Amino acid sequence: MGRDPEPNKPAEEKTRPLSVLRAMIDSIDHDVLQLLAKRNALVGEIAEFKRTHRRRIRDLSRERELLSDRRDRAMPLGLSPEMIESMFRLILWASRDRQATLKAEVPIDVEPRTVAIIGGKGGMGKCFANLFGDLGHAVMIADVDTQLSSKEAASVADVVVISVPIEVTADVIRELGPLVKKDGLLIDVCSVKTEPLKVMLEHCEASVVGTHPLFGPSVHSLQGQRLVITPGRGDEWLAWLKSTFEARGLELLETTAERHDKAMAIVQVLTHFSTEVMGKTMARLGVPIDETLLFTSPIYLMEMFMTARHFAQSPRLYGSIQMANPETPAVTAAYIEAAEALRQIATAKDRDAFEQTFDEVRAYFGEFTEQAMAQSDFLIDRIVERT
Repeated sequence: MGRDPEPNKPAEEKTRPLSVLRAMIDSIDHDVLQLLAKRNALVGEIAEFKRTHRRRIRDLSRERELLSDRRDRAMPLGLSPEMIESMFRLILWASRDRQATLKAEVPIDVEPRTVAIIGGKGGMGKCFANLFGDLGHAVMIADVDTQLSSKEAASVADVVVISVPIEVTADVIRELGPLVKKDGLLIDVCSVKTEPLKVMLEHCEASVVGTHPLFGPSVHSLQGQRLVITPGRGDEWLAWLKSTFEARGLELLETTAERHDKAMAIVQVLTHFSTEVMGKTMARLGVPIDETLLFTSPIYLMEMFMTARHFAQSPRLYGSIQMANPETPAVTAAYIEAAEALRQIATAKDRDAFEQTFDEVRAYFGEFTEQAMAQSDFLIDRIVERT
């Protein structure tokens, strides 16, 4: 029996050098970037087509079809369908944002308006100034330290946007509302809607629309962000405003002021109150955050990110949000009552009561728990990737 002329080599000698493999990966990644650039160029053509033919930027049917196709093609290639879907969702988001930047939903023959932003040097004021400016409208900024006064701006603009702190919104409306042109539009961006809308209707003869952006001014893109509209007076201006917001990719929710404020008592007041209680509790306990992060789970890390993010922002803003909502006393009292009930169960080590409470709350959330598990799994994966 003859001998093998080349005995088996150690595994490390069969593998190409790490530096070579990394160089090959870099080359492939550069090819991917080139392909994404080609895709981006086609997105530009799509934006032009949609603008010319008055087509909406977002096509949910097309997106579902695309994501399904990419998932189906991933598995035979040895790729995770979930990972590929996540990647293409980000690509689709970037595609929609580019189309919006290219004004895909802005009519070619749009009539430019003069827009006055009262409080235009604040965060949300700047956001709205950019929004209207990107669409070709002439924007005037009036604030406490600008040469242009609020009264001067309000009296000459076609559209007047009130973007001032919540606690002074009603007073500013009372002062400027009578100055707005009768054939113009008055808007506020306050996070409570009942009182501002009432005051606008009482102190202004122009068209009136209440709005509430459900996002902060620091968002990277307006694409897909939600904005509440509470109609007050003037159908023509309402239609104009809705088309304007949609042209920048905003998702609109039209509702009443009363329904909005009740929902915000949960979405904002309860959420912010809970976050503040957690932050204050940790501060009182003197817990070293760095020490806890050594033992962090993804869920705890998410909680820490959101809590620290909250306290990194304006106390005046968050205080105003909670203090201006008429439902705040009832919501915060319910929170304290629930917390005390759970505290008693935990200190008494009453497992039966705990499980009963757990089951009651689970039943309240119902089928939403399945969606929550799937979405939170996605967020956890992203958190783990970046830490």
